Amino acid sequence: MSTSTTASVSTHILDTSVGRPAEAVAVHLSARSGRDADWQALGGSATDADGRCKDLPALPEGTTHVRLDFEVETYFAKKQAAAQQDAPALRDSENSRPVFFPEVTIAFAVVPGEHYHVPLLLNPFGYSVYRGS
Repeated sequence: MSTSTTASVSTHILDTSVGRPAEAVAVHLSARSGRDADWQALGGSATDADGRCKDLPALPEGTTHVRLDFEVETYFAKKQAAAQQDAPALRDSENSRPVFFPEVTIAFAVVPGEHYHVPLLLNPFGYSVYRGS
């Protein structure tokens, strides 16, 4: 929850390759107070069945920049393993390639009193983010 002296952040992930939420993706939150300040790790969470990360830590007073780190490699590896189990005929070197984006890092500026919802639209070979509501 944002206050007049702090901002707040929320996020969710939609896997656009299947049109469904991405569940069990680890998300880490970091903040800094100024463009030249060091990042301070605040903690993290994981997305739920709706792809939402509802329990990210609060931002400290004075935060001007926020970074969200999404660990998507494990999500895609599990998804790939499930697809191979469902369709064993597809097991070949093409399907065992490494994940193209093993992680996604998004950094953005914030101001006190504002809420920032930053959705991640994800697929195996690309991603997009935007400031939601």
